[in-house]
Amino acid sequence: MKNKKDIKEIMQFICEAGMLKNVKRSGWQVLGIRSGETVAEHSFRCAVIGYILADMEGASAHKVILLTLFNDIQEARMTDLHKMAQRYLKIDSAEDSCFTEQIKNLPDKLSKELAQLHEEYRKQKTKESIIARDADILECLIQAKEYHEQGFKKAIEFTKCAPRFLKSNSAKKLWQVAKNNKITNWWVALSNFKR
Repeated sequence: MKNKKDIKEIMQFICEAGMLKNVKRSGWQVLGIRSGETVAEHSFRCAVIGYILADMEGASAHKVILLTLFNDIQEARMTDLHKMAQRYLKIDSAEDSCFTEQIKNLPDKLSKELAQLHEEYRKQKTKESIIARDADILECLIQAKEYHEQGFKKAIEFTKCAPRFLKSNSAKKLWQVAKNNKITNWWVALSNFKR
């Protein structure tokens, strides 16, 4: 059983993570999408995609899910900064500093594991970290395609350059399927009336 201080710090971290439900992804706002997804919504689908990619690529699904879930946790404090804003900041060091401060009061075991995950994702040397980043990129690509199909024409611009950053064969294959089909196909087939 953790002591009272540990329990309090863990609860504060959980509450801080909940802040991501309120932080909008700023890149979509630049495109005029006012009611775009939140960081939490993005992170959820990243974890789903990460799990699937890990299975397809023969990697540790557990590790990939953790990498995707905690990748943007610092945005609870820093918000989501679009690429234009990032041009003027040392974004990696700012995010690292923020993340370190976020986890410093957690119990040692949690703090060390989260620090290792953060470093692993940053270095992009392991199969799991590469898959986690692919999940992040693929989620953005799918979201851009969804927004485009919903009438936000400028969202398609993201799909022109981002695919070249995908590294795993599985992510590239999934993107080709998404790119060449309507994103709504899954629910349209379920909604057809039967005679």
